[in-house]
Amino acid sequence: MNKKLQILLVAVVTLLLGFSGPAMAKKQVPKVDNFIYFIDHSSSMAFSYKGQRYVQFGGVSKIMMAKSLARELNKMTPELGYKAGLYTFAPYKEYAAMAPYSQATLGAAIEKISTDYSVYGRMTPMGRGLEDLDKLPLSTLSGKTGVFIFSDGDSNCGVDPVAVAQSLKAKYGDNLCFYIVDLSDSKHGQQVLKAIAAMGKCNCIELGEELLRNEAARERFLECALYEWIEDEIVVFRSIYFDFDKYNIKPEFVPVLEEGTAIIKSKPTMKVILEGNTDSIGTPQYNMKLGQRRADSVKAFFVKKGIDASRIEAISLGLTDPVATNKTAQGRALNRRCVIKFKNM
Repeated sequence: MNKKLQILLVAVVTLLLGFSGPAMAKKQVPKVDNFIYFIDHSSSMAFSYKGQRYVQFGGVSKIMMAKSLARELNKMTPELGYKAGLYTFAPYKEYAAMAPYSQATLGAAIEKISTDYSVYGRMTPMGRGLEDLDKLPLSTLSGKTGVFIFSDGDSNCGVDPVAVAQSLKAKYGDNLCFYIVDLSDSKHGQQVLKAIAAMGKCNCIELGEELLRNEAARERFLECALYEWIEDEIVVFRSIYFDFDKYNIKPEFVPVLEEGTAIIKSKPTMKVILEGNTDSIGTPQYNMKLGQRRADSVKAFFVKKGIDASRIEAISLGLTDPVATNKTAQGRALNRRCVIKFKNM
């Protein structure tokens, strides 16, 4: 194959690879800024859940179920920048203060909750527990907060928990959501929990036994409460190409970058992703640095044209993402590139 034909082939393939449609991917985004595990530690929670009628639970106590559920939900919760804490009521106690959420930290706090305690003299003041939660930490938080209530709904002293929950909703509005893990085994307890769950549009409720049995139910519950999936659209704009072991921008690709500059300026919410790539000649470590220099050179071009550097992410893929074979000169030429992508911030 003569040299002119080789150049023409590379040019044609470059044109074909220059434009791509949007690449769609789903990502999780948080619905709330904070969440609280609020676990009923009262006397009624120490009794067996529905006696022996549910053999699969072996007559375990409701507090044992609550602890197991908190553990399993925590394992499935993505770390999306929330603040999180763990508190009990009856008695009210802080097990983990509000702090940036990590599975490990919350998991360690969950394990500290006792499931073997005497019910003598222990009451079930659910309403008072909600009042205490308002004093600390609710009143100190900013943004939207979700409260996971692990409870059987029983309340045999103090103020009415439904009335307190209504007062809290009136105070915080849509910035407060209740996520009810229903461990009720009495009609009264069930009515209390359903009444709290019915306050507002952002609340969620699910039977504790269903959450224990079904991983899919836990996923649905967490998605109802903490996060949602959105389409993360990335548009591959164009690629520009480099000579062997070089990272300077060749004159023939300046018009491509000028076009990219105009698009970025016309869309102020757009983020730019620059991916520097190399062929396979040289060590992976060297090529990773070379790919970064190529991405950085394109970033420098855009910044010089007035694009805010904070809108641009320049990364290197080195030799790890070839679009053509590295066994031929033509293929290697196509791999020596910087891919320019746009996405909404």
